[in-house]
Amino acid sequence: MKIDFHSHGKLAKKLPFSEVYTDWMFQEAKKAGLDAICLTEHFNTLQFDEMYQYVIRRCSRDGDSLKNPDGLRIFTGMETDIAEGGHILCLGVPEQILELNERLAFHKEKENFLPFEALMDLFSKYHLIVGAAHPFREGSNIPKLPKRQLARLDFLDLNGKDVAQDAHRTETLTYDMGKKLNIPVVGGSDTHQGVQYGCISTMFGQDIRTLEQLYQKMSSGAYEIHISENAANKVETAGLLKKALKEIYACGGDYVSVLLNA
Repeated sequence: MKIDFHSHGKLAKKLPFSEVYTDWMFQEAKKAGLDAICLTEHFNTLQFDEMYQYVIRRCSRDGDSLKNPDGLRIFTGMETDIAEGGHILCLGVPEQILELNERLAFHKEKENFLPFEALMDLFSKYHLIVGAAHPFREGSNIPKLPKRQLARLDFLDLNGKDVAQDAHRTETLTYDMGKKLNIPVVGGSDTHQGVQYGCISTMFGQDIRTLEQLYQKMSSGAYEIHISENAANKVETAGLLKKALKEIYACGGDYVSVLLNA
């Protein structure tokens, strides 16, 4: 199973949810050769619940995951900001992700972000797999947190966007942190735009349906991370396209129609 551990279903947090755009994203994931994705939308994105309810309706349940009509497996999750600076990923069954997002309603503005410890305390009440997103990106203070706090993490995100910009730094720092904490490092594209799928992916030797199976395979190291030779080009192209589509929306245009009818 070829999976992307960090992906989004919307072009940008402040843009309205589009069913057509989200469907297109999933189609592009399949075209990029992925069997599965972790849909880790920002917890404070506009219409978070509407997007996830749509995905649930559109897909069939298979274990702890969802399968869309094209056969793409989707593990639902969320990307949450912390007060110290940085983002935390969590993976769980759809109903728990929606419930968690509702419980975090008060904490969606920067001045109300939960500290890492408080967020982890909340997460501990649910059956989740929790990781640090792009821990060494500018603005993230996750590596500075006390080791006793970091020990509560289940994995680290080797982020495709960061790898494309500086592979040596990102891989060295992320793998070193993983070794110190004795937790796995897995690959996620961090894409908001279909072109970026495939810049990085994580390969398991079998199909995985449940969170328990996923955690076991991650913890045992039974996987390989694949970084595309075209990762830098994919990320750069996706960034330019995202910027152009957002500008179309800002000017009152229908960026989804422009994208799909181009």
